[in-house]
Amino acid sequence: MKERQAPAVAPMRMPEWDATQSRILDAADGLIGRRGVHGVTIAELARRAGHSRPTIYRSWSDADDVVRSALLRRVATILAAFPSPAVSRPGLVDDMLRFSALFRADDVFGRLLADEPEAFTRYMLQRVGSSQRLILSWLASAIGAAQDDGLVRDGDPHEIAVMLLLIAQSAVLSQGTVSELISEHAWERELRAALDGLLRP
Repeated sequence: MKERQAPAVAPMRMPEWDATQSRILDAADGLIGRRGVHGVTIAELARRAGHSRPTIYRSWSDADDVVRSALLRRVATILAAFPSPAVSRPGLVDDMLRFSALFRADDVFGRLLADEPEAFTRYMLQRVGSSQRLILSWLASAIGAAQDDGLVRDGDPHEIAVMLLLIAQSAVLSQGTVSELISEHAWERELRAALDGLLRP
């Protein structure tokens, strides 16, 4: 019996920041790039952004909250490269691999993956935060669209999106660890096979 397909998924709205918030997040990006997440303090953010500490506290509760917003903004920037969802399984897999490549090439995420994997785990893997929810919304929308063509298996797009994200996150986080065991080309080929296998009817 064919599993009933879940209704279409409404995409999550991209977050927005005003000019003041953007300057503060720019300062956070610079600090993470130079000193890592432990170098982000409210005092240093205020100094680099040219705003007072109370101004920062009007938008964020602490430095950790600013870091999470900075990472969310970077995820949103990467997703902006995908203005419309793929409508086929190959297209969706291509987009996932392209997203992974852009994510790894990003200045901040690349630094965290290479130099602070424990910070990457803390901010990106230990809980489902705004960054993950934004990615999941994008994936679920694409899955729902691709299901209409019958090239992606039936099922709840949100649940399938969760498993896609888990596979991709694990592969991206571990790529540096296994680089001596598997070439970049082979890593991408096997990740493509894993993603395609999960989506195939």
